[in-house]
Amino acid sequence: MAKKPNPNARIAADNRKARFNYEIGETFEAGIALTGTEVKSLRAGKATIGESYAGEKNGELWLVNAYIPEYLEANRFNHEPKRPRKLLLHRREVNKLIGAVNREGMTVVPLKVFFNDRGMAKVELALARGKKLHDKRQAERDRDWNRDKARVMREKG
Repeated sequence: MAKKPNPNARIAADNRKARFNYEIGETFEAGIALTGTEVKSLRAGKATIGESYAGEKNGELWLVNAYIPEYLEANRFNHEPKRPRKLLLHRREVNKLIGAVNREGMTVVPLKVFFNDRGMAKVELALARGKKLHDKRQAERDRDWNRDKARVMREKG
């Protein structure tokens, strides 16, 4: 279970589309196994996780399709930008996530990559279910209505 968001945490990558495309359920905070050049590239803030997901392989969770660009100063010691990265979770959390994916057809989606107050790279994962087209339209209508309502309230004082 994810803890309360830390205001000191520095966000390296954010998946803003996830909340529009998925119904977000339970969230988890996971460590991520990175090389040195990946950490330096993440600190520069150029990573994207918009098309990534967490998949199961040999009883472990892996972050697939996350793009962390090469670190320019690393020359030949660089990493592969889209390689799968191992997620570090407790065994029962891994079992819970894998079970939900297999039984209930849910998806494990990364919401953001951030550095905690100790400087460690973490990923906020969510168990999510894909929204249908009519749900997305309703969310857009609600967002527009809230924006219009806020504008009217501001004008009236």
